[in-house]
Amino acid sequence: MRIGLAQINSVVGAFEANFEKILFYLDKARREKLDIIAFPELALCGYPPEDLLLRKSFIKANLTYLNKIRKCLKTETLVLIGYVSQKKDKIFNSVGILSKQKILDTYSKVYLPNYGVFDEKRYFTASEEIKAYLYKKFKIALSICEDIWEERFIQRLKGDFSPQILINLSASPFFAGKFELRKKWLSSLAKKFNLTILYCNLIGGQDELVFDGSSLVINPKGKVIIMGKRFEEDLIIFDTQKKYRPLWRKMDRIEEIYKALILGIRDYLRKNGFRKAVIGLSGGIDSAVSLYLAKEALGKNNLLALIMPSRYTSSQTFNDAISFSKNLEVKYHIIPIEAIYASYLERLKPYFKGTGFLDRTNQNIQARIRGNILMAFSNFFGYLVLNTGNKSEVSTGYCTLYGDMVGGFGILKDVYKTEVYKLAKFINKKAKDNIIPLSIIKRPPSAELKPNQRDQDDLPPYGLLDKILKLYIEEDKPKEEIIKLGFKKSIVEKIIKMVEKNEYKRRQSPIGIKITPKAFGKDRRIPITNKFLS
Repeated sequence: MRIGLAQINSVVGAFEANFEKILFYLDKARREKLDIIAFPELALCGYPPEDLLLRKSFIKANLTYLNKIRKCLKTETLVLIGYVSQKKDKIFNSVGILSKQKILDTYSKVYLPNYGVFDEKRYFTASEEIKAYLYKKFKIALSICEDIWEERFIQRLKGDFSPQILINLSASPFFAGKFELRKKWLSSLAKKFNLTILYCNLIGGQDELVFDGSSLVINPKGKVIIMGKRFEEDLIIFDTQKKYRPLWRKMDRIEEIYKALILGIRDYLRKNGFRKAVIGLSGGIDSAVSLYLAKEALGKNNLLALIMPSRYTSSQTFNDAISFSKNLEVKYHIIPIEAIYASYLERLKPYFKGTGFLDRTNQNIQARIRGNILMAFSNFFGYLVLNTGNKSEVSTGYCTLYGDMVGGFGILKDVYKTEVYKLAKFINKKAKDNIIPLSIIKRPPSAELKPNQRDQDDLPPYGLLDKILKLYIEEDKPKEEIIKLGFKKSIVEKIIKMVEKNEYKRRQSPIGIKITPKAFGKDRRIPITNKFLS
């Protein structure tokens, strides 16, 4: 028996495009003489459809296209399609089993995730029925994403049916390290329950989420024997009569973050109808890494860099910005902001008389001038503004609302500053050249909004800051527990206070690509009005 796993890049709500893509892979299945072909969870409508599931017209369109697929099936190949099924006023996250123009059966998800980015209990009804099927002398069971993460599901399955093959249709969002976590868990299940597990995962970017594909076939000894491409569409084929050697291709953490960011950028623009993007290039590490990633995602001809020096911009950062743009062959414009800034100061001077201009006011004015210029280019040319702020800045509020926080999409929003540096070094290593100038990497980070400014004037060193942020944000460790790990009490308290008091800024920031287990947005929902500091 030959089973194919088609990890495809669906677009939420794009039924016609998803239908055409599914037909393309069904034609491949015919040419490969597959007995079964499986598509990812909710592949027909895209994942996650969120509150579109509350619209009757969306459910109807989903069912209409399922029937269109059914009518196209002329062979005996079993087609497993993720879609939304409906019974009376309830909807289910389901797999349709189709063949020879018939819907033979439907399996619906038993365990609905309701944590992190998942809200499935808001929409779906959980099924109570676990099923297995006898097909070509093989007992095959189906499962959908979360089902396979519940060991009690497998226990029930083995107790009632004892299948030999378990096929899982997933839409499992990426974060750095998720692949290793999946492999370890699925391998343990395959070995413990004597199963061959076929895991079919979605790929593509959907808003802040990235799906990495990386579909797997794992034998009953817990060994990976087939592996799909990472961050690309693919069709992998398992033949029950073929002998396979165990294989494993490990990807470095920074490399998988790099690939996830590129896919996230490319799909966000493509799926939302943007052809080109504009980015503010300061000569600093964040904008340099962002520009490189955007160039890799979109191509040099679809990207514009704006260099906007002020009276505080050093000649080195200014020259680095120009030379880096030239290195990448990305078009750039130099738009000095000094005259605009001086005009602001002159206009506001009568109202701030006697107080002078506070540092913060002066700095924010400059950042907002740059934000306005970026948005003007966006409005006039239809370019998407790509934001370059990193997770360390967004966490602590070390950024200007309506200034350097402007943009339609945040490239580094979930990337800590220390990992931005690692990405820069990875990019240079990959290019076998210092395509990002070493002066950018080695220079102490600075917003350059006042004389001799350094980020470290206001923040702890990033190496220390990022460790505490990770413990507090991603691992939910309380203040006292972090202090017990050896961190200075005053620094921990300062960082926690900065994180909590800047929730209002994060709510107004652009969405960004999730690459950690807990990103800002769906993963972390903290009240803006909040006096609890733990």
